[in-house]
Amino acid sequence: MLVAGIAWGAYSLLGRGIADPLSVTAGNFLRSLAIAICLYLSVVVFGTNLTAIGLACAILSGAVASGLGYTIWYAALPWLTPAQGASVQLSVPVITTLGGAFVLGEAVTLRLFVSSVAILGGISLVIGSRERALSHTS
Repeated sequence: MLVAGIAWGAYSLLGRGIADPLSVTAGNFLRSLAIAICLYLSVVVFGTNLTAIGLACAILSGAVASGLGYTIWYAALPWLTPAQGASVQLSVPVITTLGGAFVLGEAVTLRLFVSSVAILGGISLVIGSRERALSHTS
């Protein structure tokens, strides 16, 4: 997770100035296709249980949902400072957990609620600090 977080941060910082995030993201996904095919073939060769529905879900969540997520992220990124972008990224686990709880019908515990409020509160403080700084300089 640490390596994934660092990679995401680097990817976001490098992509801040991208004029066409959709084509860049599509190109990145196409370049990763060779790795995906090798992984798929290794699954087939080693006889792991692979179902059509499982493969379809993997493609939809990996290529479609992630591709759209990256595209939306890059479209929003120019409007955020690096600190704001990093802070907003911290909302992803909260959104994912609450969305998962809703879709799966799981209980939202007090611990989840309090931690979500703390994370989202911290994000609002970072975003609000820039707005206050801008209003003081005007």
